[in-house]
Amino acid sequence: MIEKLEIVQQRFNEVSDLIIQPEVIADQKKYIQLNKEYKDLSLLVLKGEKYLTLISNIKEAEAMIKDENDSEMIEMAKIQLDESNAQFLKLEDEIKLLLIPKDPEDGKNIVIEIRAGTGGDEASIFAGDLYRMYSKYCQDKGWSVSLVDANEGTAGGFKEIIFEVSGEEVYATMKYESGVHRVQRVPQTETQGRVHTSAATVMVLPEAEEFDIEINMSDVRIDYFCSSGPGGQSVNTTYSAVRLTHEPTGIVAQCQDQKSQHKNKEKALKVLRSRLYELELNKKLEDDAEKRNSLVSSGDRSAKIRTYNYPQGRVTDHRIGLTLYDLQNIINGDIQKLIDELKLYQNTQQLKEAGEIL
Repeated sequence: MIEKLEIVQQRFNEVSDLIIQPEVIADQKKYIQLNKEYKDLSLLVLKGEKYLTLISNIKEAEAMIKDENDSEMIEMAKIQLDESNAQFLKLEDEIKLLLIPKDPEDGKNIVIEIRAGTGGDEASIFAGDLYRMYSKYCQDKGWSVSLVDANEGTAGGFKEIIFEVSGEEVYATMKYESGVHRVQRVPQTETQGRVHTSAATVMVLPEAEEFDIEINMSDVRIDYFCSSGPGGQSVNTTYSAVRLTHEPTGIVAQCQDQKSQHKNKEKALKVLRSRLYELELNKKLEDDAEKRNSLVSSGDRSAKIRTYNYPQGRVTDHRIGLTLYDLQNIINGDIQKLIDELKLYQNTQQLKEAGEIL
């Protein structure tokens, strides 16, 4: 552990020197990456200093117990040793987690896409429930939620809804939500009281910066059309909605949430950039999946990850076999327990791979 902390300290010194170099400051991509690394390393360096202090305290207490003749001093040394050992074990576990290689996308904002799957109107209503669940959770975290585009269902909810989330470590928290979510309940339209199963697909995309992926605008077809959703007098009167088609890949992104054509184009471009970036990420995730047991979906829309069963009041995450009988609170936005358990499982797997635990 001490050798690893020495390497961290060495890299921290290198990064501290690099981020003040004029050529690095001039390179926006490199500067942002190094700043992120500096922030992560700073925490590790502080923990490392505390770790070395505790080792010193433990050695000092052990020496006192061995060499001291005064019974009171020996008793005090034993108390210090017990306290230091307890802190040492806790701190060692924290450092092990911090030493796990970080996903470079973790600090990014995200674009979430929710699409109704099998189940007709009930699937659209469920997609709306998921949107409200995520919106409530994100707002409670102090993150900003901004609608990009929505296609409303005929009986409520959404056939498709796309929104952005901005804040601290958003992708790191929300990336485990990608996949197929399934609901089992009696639909409002069901007269026989039978339980139906419906599904919705959630995709969580890290929001790509301009320097992450370059888009040649000559490859993009731009169409303007009248908005069809809520928005006051601008709806159906001006061509403010924007649809972008990336012709080499056929990927489409559109936005009609804003009254301004310019703002809609800006938002649609963010989504297009993130979808193109997702193509590259999926290749990486597929490669990684062969090497490790990752909980982050690589975009496979058949990956059933969670079931929300209303008659039993339970939510089951199939990836880790976790069942919580707290459906009402979860669907109202309290998904922290699920996220914590998924993170814990993923961290444990990575520590096993690193040989830190058996």
